[in-house]
Amino acid sequence: MTTNRTGKFLALPALVFSSLLFLAGCDSSSGGGKNGVSGKVTLDGKAVAGSVIFVGSDGKEVPVLIKTDGTYSVDLPSGKYKVAVRSLGMPTIGTGKVPAAGMSAGETGAFAPVKYNAVDNGMSFDHAGGKQTHNIELKP
Repeated sequence: MTTNRTGKFLALPALVFSSLLFLAGCDSSSGGGKNGVSGKVTLDGKAVAGSVIFVGSDGKEVPVLIKTDGTYSVDLPSGKYKVAVRSLGMPTIGTGKVPAAGMSAGETGAFAPVKYNAVDNGMSFDHAGGKQTHNIELKP
């Protein structure tokens, strides 16, 4: 009995490619849609490195990468959200700063204090729909 291995090898790349196309269409972090939320995350006036996490009443987390200048943008359905801020990696010893995604060596953003990592930190956002600005100023 012989098997056709060529068909299996062609099916796998086609499956991977179609999955990537599907995921690209599901990106909610653009913030350019009709329900775009954008803002800047700072600590003592300095850009924070990491991500903002919006948690809806259904418990679904929507993580959004913070850009090197501290800004973020995301498309969110209207509703009430708990908000957390989490930094990437560990702070550089003695500096309180952590490298952010996309930053070159030597560039760092402020490190978000640990108290903001949890969604029950007291921060919230009520998205009424449409485009809104939501700046987040963290305290040490």
